[in-house]
Amino acid sequence: MLRTLTLVILTATSLSVYAEDRKPAVAPAATSLEGRWDLTVQSGNNTMPSWLEVTHSGHNTLVGRFVGSSGSARPISKVTFNDGKLSFAIPPQWERATQDLVVNGTLEGDKLSGTMTTPAGQTVSWTGVRAPSLARTKQPNWGKSMDLFNGKDLKGWKAMGQTNQWVVENGVLKSPKSGSNIQTEQKFSDFKLHLEFKYPKGSNSGVYLRGRYEVQIVDSKGLEPQIDMLGAVYGFLVPNELPENDADQWQSYDITLIGRRVTVALNGKIIICDTTIPGITGGAIDSNEAEPGPIYLQGDHGPIEFRNIRITLPKE
Repeated sequence: MLRTLTLVILTATSLSVYAEDRKPAVAPAATSLEGRWDLTVQSGNNTMPSWLEVTHSGHNTLVGRFVGSSGSARPISKVTFNDGKLSFAIPPQWERATQDLVVNGTLEGDKLSGTMTTPAGQTVSWTGVRAPSLARTKQPNWGKSMDLFNGKDLKGWKAMGQTNQWVVENGVLKSPKSGSNIQTEQKFSDFKLHLEFKYPKGSNSGVYLRGRYEVQIVDSKGLEPQIDMLGAVYGFLVPNELPENDADQWQSYDITLIGRRVTVALNGKIIICDTTIPGITGGAIDSNEAEPGPIYLQGDHGPIEFRNIRITLPKE
């Protein structure tokens, strides 16, 4: 009887301790570092965009995500932040070197600055400002659509590299081989975009909204939706399904971007619905998210063709 009573007491005590551990935690106060940051990296005479997000995980740990000038959003397992000083390290992604990317910085008011040491061992400086919310107070009243590509030549477009492999044939804008990306000369804020595309088996491309947010184009036939496959906002948003056609068949995107909320339809079927894009994706032209930007088409990965590229803007 005594042994049974002792067991009951011990069990009750253990359950009490367990219940205490399982009580809902009171959310810790947000630190001044938390949130999303648009970064600009200075390397010699060149500037490159980057992006940082910092959030709480539990009581005491800061975690985050980081986007460099290429690649996708990478998780940060721990961000150290003390007395206005921050630091974190993440392993290489597509870089050939094997060292971690090491980031150190200082927060002063609503501005960040610091240094990064790349996996190759190069140290560069960077600055950061808080990313804008881009929230809109009302839905646009859309105007008439207009052609971005006239089907005859490259008028209204410009190559983004020193060489230009893009050609126009039979009403189709073609990049027959890997080379430069191409962008519109005009810049846009909110819009509805329609375009049709075709790629050979195994090829890869993308369409950048405002030049900062890539909707992926890649041969994904037979695969499950993924964060870096067809229909994804690269590294951030996974499509809910993939109603894709085979390679060498024409497909279509209908994309609506309002602020940082995006809807993507592939071949007439909505696969991402009115969802927030957290920040810039790798390959962005800059990190100035509050500004209008061009439509740019990726030509640096493989052969790709586009046609019937049209945009609809809000009425003034």
